[in-house]
Amino acid sequence: MDDLLEVIALMASTLHRDRIEVIANAAERFDSPAKFDHWVPTFVSGVTSDSLSRLSRAWMATPTVSGREIAFGLRTAVLTATTIGSVESINLVWTGPKTGLIPTRNTEQAIKEVIDGASRSLFIVSYVFYKASSIVDSLNEAAERDVAVRILLESTEEDGGTISGNGLEAMHQAVPQAALYVWGQESKKHNSGGLSASVHAKCAVADRRIAFVTSANLTSAAMERNMELGVLIRGGSIPQRLQSHLEALTLTRNIVSWR
Repeated sequence: MDDLLEVIALMASTLHRDRIEVIANAAERFDSPAKFDHWVPTFVSGVTSDSLSRLSRAWMATPTVSGREIAFGLRTAVLTATTIGSVESINLVWTGPKTGLIPTRNTEQAIKEVIDGASRSLFIVSYVFYKASSIVDSLNEAAERDVAVRILLESTEEDGGTISGNGLEAMHQAVPQAALYVWGQESKKHNSGGLSASVHAKCAVADRRIAFVTSANLTSAAMERNMELGVLIRGGSIPQRLQSHLEALTLTRNIVSWR
C-alpha cells in the first residue's frame, strides 16, 4: 500500500491536474490494474510511460484497491499539492562568504531546484551565459522530460547588444532544445529612448509556482565564486505574475526569438 500511495503522491506533485483527472477517469472506467495497464496508454497522452508503469505495478501489488479508490486518491493528492503550492514561502539565497549567523541557500542549488522542479514550463533570464556545466545538465534533463524551456539572454554587439562574446550561440550548442530569446531592437530603442540598454534581469520561474530572483548570471563564476544574492519564492502570486509577464513580453514581441 505504501508504494501505491507514494506513486500517487509523486504523480500529483509532478503532473498537471488536467492529466491527473484523465488518469483518474481511466482508473474509474476499468476498475482493475490489468485492464488499466492495457488500455490507459491509448488515451492518456503527455504522461511519461514510467509514471503510468509505476502506477500500474503498484496497483497490481495491491489488487484489493478499487479503481474508484485510485481515482479518489489521485484527485485528493493533486488538490493537496495545489493547496500547499499556493502557500508562499521565501528563502534567502547567497553565494559568497558565510557568517554562520543566518541560514542561507546556495545560488547554484536554488536555480537547480527551480529547473529540476519544472514539469511543464521553465523561463530563465540572464545577461550572459558562460559554461555553468551543472546548470546545462539540468536544463537538458528538463528538455528531455518535455519541459518547454525558454531562455532570454543579452544580444551580441554585432546584433545591437552589449555582449562581446556569443553567449546565445554557446547556449544553443549546450542546450539545443531550448527556445532562445533576445530583447527586440525596436522595443529596446523605444523603451530606452535610443540610449544604451541591455537585458540585466536575472531570474528563473517554473510552472508558475516557483521563482528565483537573483543577481547571478548563468556563469560558472556566479555559481562558484562571486558574491551573489537572491530570493527563492515558492507559491503565492509572484511566480505566477513573473511568468505571465515574461510570456506577455514574447506575445507583444518586446522579446523575440533569437533565430
